[in-house]
Amino acid sequence: MELNGRPVSTGELASLALYGYGHFTTMLVDDLRVRGLDLHAQRLARDCRTLFGADLDLPRVRELARRTAREHPSPTVVRVTVYDPHMDLGRPDASVLPHVLVTARPAPDPGSVPPPVRLGTRGFCREAPEVKGTGLFGAVRERRAARLDGHDDALFTTPDGLVSEGPTWNIGFVDGGGLVWPDAPALDGVTARLVDRVASDLGIPVIRRSLTASAATRMSGAFVTNAATGLRPVAALDGVHLPSSPVVTRLAHGYAALSGDRL
Repeated sequence: MELNGRPVSTGELASLALYGYGHFTTMLVDDLRVRGLDLHAQRLARDCRTLFGADLDLPRVRELARRTAREHPSPTVVRVTVYDPHMDLGRPDASVLPHVLVTARPAPDPGSVPPPVRLGTRGFCREAPEVKGTGLFGAVRERRAARLDGHDDALFTTPDGLVSEGPTWNIGFVDGGGLVWPDAPALDGVTARLVDRVASDLGIPVIRRSLTASAATRMSGAFVTNAATGLRPVAALDGVHLPSSPVVTRLAHGYAALSGDRL
């Protein structure tokens, strides 16, 4: 765990732990290559301007992420978090110097295939869903509640009942041989955008449309996406079985074949 390329102190983590004001991106680094590196960089730059009104030094961020990746066995999951260790809770507008915290954790075993996930819907919307923010209280709370109800994870729905996203992933559906993304406030995920590229290469049509939870249970397949696990099929939604779709399998294989960009 390093802040601006050096070991971080407990005090320097205090504002992040106590206030949760910051943003991040998570990358799967394999042999110093990252799928969608350009999209991760765009996200960090955009969110830094949104939260801090500042431009992020992207070449420096890339250097710090590369340094951390080299210090851990490949593949590894590298997270880049941007926050201000000197934030004043009473005057957050005075915080204008975001710092870069880089952490790593072991990646899922590339030889293992995670089982299909069972989801339970929960009425919840993240604050500023377009930003990958560090404040995860609400999302983790809903994940915990869904698991206590017997599901593997939570699928969020808006106040008017539309499917949006999960705590740490996007969700896609298959309908009539095409890919359907829910049209509701959600993070524009890097892995989801890469799946769009794969779908285009495979000639699979892609649309966005509003989906209620009940309509989602009638789709011919579904999957969730994030950088650490790629594509993971959905087995059930609110206890209703969802079929295994060959389209999801094709997308998963196409995504796994992406070589990534040199970090």
